[in-house]
Amino acid sequence: MSALALLLMAASGFAGLGYQVIWTQQLGLALGHEAVAVLAVVAAFFGGLSLGALLLGRRIEASAQPARWYAACEAVIGLWGAVLMAAMPAASSAALALIGPSATPAWHWSVAFATSFLLLLPATAAMGATLPAMARLGTARVAPLYAANTLGAVAGVLVTAFWLIPQLGLTRSAGLCVLLNLACAAGAGLALRARPVPPPRPPTSLRPLRQLALSGLLGIAYEVLAVRVLSQVTEDTVYTFALLLAVYLAGSALGAAAHARWAALRDTPRLLQGLAASVLLGMAALWGAEGLRDTVQPAGFAAALATEALLAVSVFALPTALMGALFCQLCAEADAAGLPLSRALGVNTLGAMVAAPLFGVGLASALGPKLALVAVVVGYLLLAPAWRRLAWWLPAGAAAAVAALAPPLAFVDLPEGGRLLSYNDGPLAAVSVVEDAAGVARLRINNRQQEGSSATVFVDGRQALLPLLLHGDPARALFLGVGAGITSGVAAHLPGLQVDAVELLPDVIDATELFRPALGEGPRPHFIVADARRHVRTSTAQYDVIVSDNFHPARSGSGALYTREHFSAVRERLAAQGLFCQWLPLHQLDLDTLRSITASFLAVFPDGAAVLASHSLDTPTLGLVARRSGTRFAQHTPPAMARDFGLAEPLAVLGSLVATAPRCSASLPARR
Repeated sequence: MSALALLLMAASGFAGLGYQVIWTQQLGLALGHEAVAVLAVVAAFFGGLSLGALLLGRRIEASAQPARWYAACEAVIGLWGAVLMAAMPAASSAALALIGPSATPAWHWSVAFATSFLLLLPATAAMGATLPAMARLGTARVAPLYAANTLGAVAGVLVTAFWLIPQLGLTRSAGLCVLLNLACAAGAGLALRARPVPPPRPPTSLRPLRQLALSGLLGIAYEVLAVRVLSQVTEDTVYTFALLLAVYLAGSALGAAAHARWAALRDTPRLLQGLAASVLLGMAALWGAEGLRDTVQPAGFAAALATEALLAVSVFALPTALMGALFCQLCAEADAAGLPLSRALGVNTLGAMVAAPLFGVGLASALGPKLALVAVVVGYLLLAPAWRRLAWWLPAGAAAAVAALAPPLAFVDLPEGGRLLSYNDGPLAAVSVVEDAAGVARLRINNRQQEGSSATVFVDGRQALLPLLLHGDPARALFLGVGAGITSGVAAHLPGLQVDAVELLPDVIDATELFRPALGEGPRPHFIVADARRHVRTSTAQYDVIVSDNFHPARSGSGALYTREHFSAVRERLAAQGLFCQWLPLHQLDLDTLRSITASFLAVFPDGAAVLASHSLDTPTLGLVARRSGTRFAQHTPPAMARDFGLAEPLAVLGSLVATAPRCSASLPARR
């Protein structure tokens, strides 16, 4: 019975975190950014867990048939997972429509958190009742059950992200999680039997509940903030997030398992003081993360993943192990005080739910990651009723020193003789502008040089002018992605052309002011703060030309900008004779990725062609270009400003074409 209970909890944890990875990726397409989806789904999960534990837990704990309750909860999770397999596209479309083409940040975040919570609630509420139900069965203590559930979650994160989704896709991966939940329901209903109901006891103290709520808040706050900082050091892909989450969960599971064996981990004040100290050590690991990465110098995909796993262990291992032990200890204290597990779990996950909006959206931007993490340290110390101990004052003094003297947790690579022109750490990313000794300014997002520079005006300008000149007589143009603002800025200089430019990060739009001297005096584009995918799906405007920036497809969320669905949405925004150009960074693509993107483009624009903006062997830029009504390119005389970009004659424009649709199709694999 005990072994079966642990196995069921592990399988349930596997399915639960598998859903979280899948739903985060699915909702990322609707909510506009993977960082938004991560925070919204984290909050939705913990909010549902809290509601399920508080509303269902007491009934389960008083029931004579907890096995039936457990089986019913697993069945509800599986059935709602099956419903979402069919309903997620429609739900995503509804969320897109509710957010609108250009929502304010407050409205965007409100819709993201509210829709995620309501959409996932039936499943997450049932998840919140599974641990109280299994604990009521009496087949194992809380700590081993929690450890088994969390270790199963570790496997669910890794297997889903690294194998299931790449091999089967999102929908089929969700289907496997559904089958796993239904198998848990069947196994519990057939094999588990309950022990007698223990008599209820009146509570003697509510202190454990307060500590559980605040420790839940602080634990997830540390996760959110540390992941936010590490995004500037790691590759920041979906695999990165999976590794970080897996290490976080593994540490919690090991801490819970250790609590069941070692009496030294059953002293709450020492655990809280230890957590305060471990968060400070984790901050030290964050400061050293860039140096550790550069020392290892990973080459290849496997080596990069191993390096990211090493970074995750250095930042999360000790704090999360103590978090797992603290949760089990506070649950034991709550039980001793006559408080049921359902209330303990409910208030703990309620605190965890608040962490995502409070720290991830609010304090991380208002205070910066460093001071927000110091606030986590202070929170643990205030929970520890041991102010007279030296062990309390040591981390307190260290936290004060870090707040006053330590540099910010910001990573900006400065070239020799260079200087930092601007740095803004927003809720979604850190945006910086760095100038080198030669006076060349470069825009970076999360410390990556990928958004253009003042030295690339020639190529960036050609990326604007080539599509516009191939159209011939555009009146209105839309640019998806702003970067340094060079491409859309050059377009805005064309007489009589109305230019809209969509950019998700407002800090990027602010940074474009530093690049305006490279463009000279002239009109500016109309900037729209919005997600490019959402804007083209929800806007009703029609454009003569749409130009999409060359996004790196490996970056989190960028792959969706190269899908057939996105290209179809772009086509709907084109006027009858409208032209679309998708720029591709050839130097950042392997052949299979290029073929995949080309296949998606030609599926929507079968008469597409290819054009070169740059003939550089180091950084070639290829554009996939097509009209909505078929590829027929104009030969109008270019305006005078086109001379500065090597496009003074119609032949120079048409001479940039390197392939027509048949040739593009011939480069695809035969199986297409």
